[in-house]
Amino acid sequence: YKQWLDDHGVDTIVINMDPGADALPYEPDVDIREWISLDDVMQEYGLGPNGAQIVAADLMAASISKMTAVVDTYGSDYALIDTPGQLELFAFRESSQLFVRAFGRDSSMVVYLSDPSLCRTPNGFISAMVLGALVEFRLQLPTLNLLSKCDTLSDDDEQRMLDWFQVSYALYGDLLDSDSEPETVIGMELFKAIENTGVFGEIRAVSAQEGIGLEEIYAAAQLNFFGGDDLGEE
Repeated sequence: YKQWLDDHGVDTIVINMDPGADALPYEPDVDIREWISLDDVMQEYGLGPNGAQIVAADLMAASISKMTAVVDTYGSDYALIDTPGQLELFAFRESSQLFVRAFGRDSSMVVYLSDPSLCRTPNGFISAMVLGALVEFRLQLPTLNLLSKCDTLSDDDEQRMLDWFQVSYALYGDLLDSDSEPETVIGMELFKAIENTGVFGEIRAVSAQEGIGLEEIYAAAQLNFFGGDDLGEE
């Protein structure tokens, strides 16, 4: 996505917020690893990877002002923030609220990626939607839902997942069809619980590999932040 923005003249920086990343598929402009290293945390506190991630999340919160000071020097139109891969570390700890406030709640939005490998079945799809609803509830930010890696899906599979998200009764019907599965009873109850929360609605199929849907991500961000006007337009 950063490459697409660069190609279209949108001034953007990328921020890595994962202190445990061994390798990144991009070159970050600002990198939390300059201040906090997961390996250093493991050695200093005598922790394993999971415990070190928790401590690192709290240390990141303590160092956030240093990071935002560097971010401010860029003066870019957009900052793409790559959060830690462990969802619970970012969304479900109080440090996430500090991150949001530091970067600016009014100028932030969440891009929530649903992996098609989880969403292929009605019950798996419900699981992904519950996680998405929890993230939106915790962070209280505008959320853009994306079905990622759509290039790995057949046209029929992609359309079925989009229909599940956009037309709730389509998902309900497919849950009924799979009621022989024990977990479907729970899936039906979860569906009822989140049906009226506003989670279902608009979703976009995207692929970074094939460059699919990237313009729509930009359009959604523009709509959220600038009412749909392009950067630089009055």
